[in-house]
Amino acid sequence: MKIPNDFVMGVATAAYQIEGTSFGKCGPSHWDSFAAKGGTFQGQNGDIACAHYEHWQSDLDLIQQGGFDAYRFSVAWPRILADGTGQVTPEGLDFYDRLVDGLLARGIAPHATLYHWDLPQALADHGGWENPDIAKWFTEYALTVTDRLGDRLESIATINEPWCVTWLSHFLGHHAPGKTDLPAASKTMHNVLYAHGLATQAMRDAGHKNLGIVLNMEYAQPASDKPADVKAAQLYDGIYNRWFIEAITKGRYPSDVLPYLEPHFPTSWQDQMPLIQTPIDWLGLNYYTRSIHADDGTGQFPFGKSVAGPLNKTSMGWEIYPDGLEYFLNRLHKDYTGDLPLFVTENGMALHDQISANGVDDTTRATYIQNHIQATLNARKNGVPVNGYFAWSVMDNFEWAFGYEERFGIVHVDFETQIRTPKSSHKMLQEINKNR
Repeated sequence: MKIPNDFVMGVATAAYQIEGTSFGKCGPSHWDSFAAKGGTFQGQNGDIACAHYEHWQSDLDLIQQGGFDAYRFSVAWPRILADGTGQVTPEGLDFYDRLVDGLLARGIAPHATLYHWDLPQALADHGGWENPDIAKWFTEYALTVTDRLGDRLESIATINEPWCVTWLSHFLGHHAPGKTDLPAASKTMHNVLYAHGLATQAMRDAGHKNLGIVLNMEYAQPASDKPADVKAAQLYDGIYNRWFIEAITKGRYPSDVLPYLEPHFPTSWQDQMPLIQTPIDWLGLNYYTRSIHADDGTGQFPFGKSVAGPLNKTSMGWEIYPDGLEYFLNRLHKDYTGDLPLFVTENGMALHDQISANGVDDTTRATYIQNHIQATLNARKNGVPVNGYFAWSVMDNFEWAFGYEERFGIVHVDFETQIRTPKSSHKMLQEINKNR
């Protein structure tokens, strides 16, 4: 496999999953309380994680040794503003200062994400993403970070995976704060986009450049050609895939989903749509799997349920479907983004890796990654302006509700000793990067 020289090859992580919130002066987040209430596997949390706060230099060395062009990381909101607003924690900004400078010293481009799910607990106590004030809270935080780091960042993403921030966390209840409430989910589905738009405009007014957002998408296929199953898949596509991108690029919400969510919106929501449509400079796509949908027989929104498919699966039960990545890149380019630069900002595979005297053989993951890079390059050859691919993840880490049971890393982490061991997937990518 030959990678074009102008195609960015990177790796990605998130702050709460690797840093260790017990290091430095990081404030509490709603993931800490969610874990304490049993929302995660065995109540596991990010107190220690990969201790990246202490091991960041050797972790960056591993990225450099892999020959990667870029590193996508997130900034922990509670590490910068322990209460979400107000008093800044200097040690937090100092840490990211060192991280960014360390990347640049190694010839690695820093791509920062401002929000990857670790909401300060103090703001969660005031309604979190349900509170319309979240937009100004987030904008204050965004400006605090970018005023310090923005001059050295290759790109800035406002929010990672709004669907997870909203629907997964407030309707399905799988992520913090663990709600299963349609009115709550509906409010967040709008507020997260308003926060993105307000912060993007404020950062642009402050002179910051290369601003974007990262959306996750999942190929939704009906279980049969029955109208009810087709409707279930279509609504899932609307909630998951079309909701956020239509608002950002067209200034509207999907007409098949809006009637169910609008009754719970703030009264001024339509006045906020132009700001939500604030132009972005690039779009990130996170893609992992497809899902198959059937009518659930309840007669209630969203009418559908996921059913098992026939394809090979990851250890988390996610079907492996590289064609879906090529499909979404083509769909985004054709229907929504036109000439806007696209990046695959996350893609990877969960496996229950075992370490041995010979290291970690994760050939299955290596093949998964190769096939998805090829799907990305196929779209590029088809005229899609996709400019890079970021593998998820640099290292095994705290996998949210799954705790430390699921491993996505191209580097193995022993969570007791914090010893890092590059896997065969790391070596495969190292060879690809070397031979471009």
